[in-house]
Amino acid sequence: MTTTNSFEQFGSIPASAVIAACLQVQASVPGRSTVSKLFGRSPLSADSRPWYLGALGELRVAQRLATLDAGWTVLHSVPIGDRGSDIDHVVIGAAGVFTINTKLHEDARIWVGSKRLLVNGQKTEHLRNSRYEAQRVEKLLTAATGFPTATHPAIVIVGARSITIREQPDDVAVLRDTELVRWLNRRQITLDAEVRDRLATALARRELWTAAVQPEADVDMSAFGALRSEVTAARRVRVLWAVALIISSVAVAGTIALNAYATLIGG
Repeated sequence: MTTTNSFEQFGSIPASAVIAACLQVQASVPGRSTVSKLFGRSPLSADSRPWYLGALGELRVAQRLATLDAGWTVLHSVPIGDRGSDIDHVVIGAAGVFTINTKLHEDARIWVGSKRLLVNGQKTEHLRNSRYEAQRVEKLLTAATGFPTATHPAIVIVGARSITIREQPDDVAVLRDTELVRWLNRRQITLDAEVRDRLATALARRELWTAAVQPEADVDMSAFGALRSEVTAARRVRVLWAVALIISSVAVAGTIALNAYATLIGG
């Protein structure tokens, strides 16, 4: 079993919280029958699928953040408070401190206004939640360092079909994952090196985030990797069946057309 961060490695494993939740829920899902595998039924249940997709989104954004240079400090899956909440990513650099809320909305249409973010026309709490996360981090860092620390929230969208920005909110940035690194690097410098290092040191202390320093639950990354492979294989089987169905339909239609043509000519 591969375990999550030790105290010294706090915040180094992306999506650890959602992966742990996904595997916990998935553990109670019955195994697929041979027939189910033959037809490519997903191994995920309705309950485990949202956790699985959330993990994929956070892993995708973590890959983006890994391309930042050494001047940036990045923490992932940061537990905050004592009620099981966590922040997907916390980033600090010369441009300041940022909380990043990752949202994977596969093939969805996103609409953004100054006060609302809609997914396929449905209201969400994404803006409110992102503001709240940033406020919590700002309060913690200000208390830990003794000086006001502005924290900037961002919502990073993964997998959407389209994103329409009617009006960008004043206090929350809404971005595609492909835009994130460039957006961070183009932000105006607001912190000198000394302040940035002090903030980075404070961020890396687990006791800043939780009331009691406790080891994180084990996360079996090998098990999640195996689950990803199984989900991917099931999707490929479904695609093959879809292709086979299309080919069969075309062949049948072609045969019917040829027979009709032959009958017409023969008549």
